[in-house]
Amino acid sequence: MAKFEVRLDCRQALRLHGLWARSNDKSVARDIPRLTARYHQITGTGADTALPFFILSRNFEEKTRDFELFVGSITENAKLEPLLLPEGQYGRIAVAPKLGFLWGPAIGGAKRWFYTKWLPGSGFQAVNLEYEYHTEKSLGKSPEIELFFAIRR
Repeated sequence: MAKFEVRLDCRQALRLHGLWARSNDKSVARDIPRLTARYHQITGTGADTALPFFILSRNFEEKTRDFELFVGSITENAKLEPLLLPEGQYGRIAVAPKLGFLWGPAIGGAKRWFYTKWLPGSGFQAVNLEYEYHTEKSLGKSPEIELFFAIRR
């Protein structure tokens, strides 16, 4: 399993606008593209013009592996639901897949590492909210995104 660097980051509250769906570990790989396509259809944007872009999950249920999934951005739109991303402490990991199109395995590996390796010895506990932060760095030949995990002491 790869090792990642976790940086602690105090984030200000941020208002986002997007779409919600129920998801789970088995369907998330289909749910994200479906919601993202719907978001781009509603807003008339493309993947390279809706930046920064957020993919958020919260309220993960260990027993069922279900959670709430949100995709959106800071751009207001009356057809989208608002979300206030809470202010607080976050663990931040930069993720760059070995091959630019293999985001799923790279993100999954980073999340597993965060929860199983870093978090238990960190002195922090998870707040059950995490998100992908896509910017211009997500595009191009050497793409990279940042994962943010809400934490508290």
